[in-house]
Amino acid sequence: MLRPDPARCLFRVGIAESSFDAWIKFYRPDENTPNAVVSYYTKGALIGFLLDARIRRTSGGMKSLDDIMRTAYGKFSGARGFQVTDAMRVSIAVQACLPVLELGIGRYDGWSEVIVYPGDFRVPIAEADEHGVVHEFHDERAGESWPGGPVVLSWDAAANATDMSIVIHEFAHKLDMANGAADGMPPLHAGMDRRAWAQAFRLAYEGFCDAVERGRETWLDPYAAEAPAEFFAVISEAFFEAPNETRRRYPDLYEQLRQFYRQDPAARLAT
Repeated sequence: MLRPDPARCLFRVGIAESSFDAWIKFYRPDENTPNAVVSYYTKGALIGFLLDARIRRTSGGMKSLDDIMRTAYGKFSGARGFQVTDAMRVSIAVQACLPVLELGIGRYDGWSEVIVYPGDFRVPIAEADEHGVVHEFHDERAGESWPGGPVVLSWDAAANATDMSIVIHEFAHKLDMANGAADGMPPLHAGMDRRAWAQAFRLAYEGFCDAVERGRETWLDPYAAEAPAEFFAVISEAFFEAPNETRRRYPDLYEQLRQFYRQDPAARLAT
């Protein structure tokens, strides 16, 4: 979101917000546009330079922005004849870089490609009920991640959804899958306390599920109650997109996410 910088009487905006605004506002300007919109198109060289510097630092000089872009170009494909443009690749790649800024791009090793649909897509589901009867149906989704397989995204959701970041969500699943099936317990760094993570996560997840079951209005998407893996992906979105509120509501879990991602978005907003 736009936020004032009291020291300079200016507005600062994050790259993800600027990317979103470019799609919905930049080509439909009004009299207030120069005061309210920061176009990432005009800041592209600076953003690229800063991303490259960060990637080189976190990888010990082994990787650069060029490596990421080569990977992005090689691993993106459109579904059903959908044409994935350069701008789409860059937008998705930049958002996907955010969770691993301090972890290194190697955390995404082992997956095959990014498949982009123009909008939400349907996937076949087979579920057994309590009597063992298997029910088959199609579920409509905006994103999906498979262990050892692709990340599947809806471009409409990636570009236009204001209540979620489907890119961060699905790439958080990929981080969670690094030690097996997604279960809300990604591989923790040396020095992190597994018990502290499990306790903070369990208390937050169980409290959230209880609120959903009671029909209470929840701050996070109720979909997060589907499974621990979904709660991890949704709370990861919130950690980056709404860090102050995440820290206020879930202080213990925020601390664990801060240690895992090696980032403190709330502190970044305060500077």
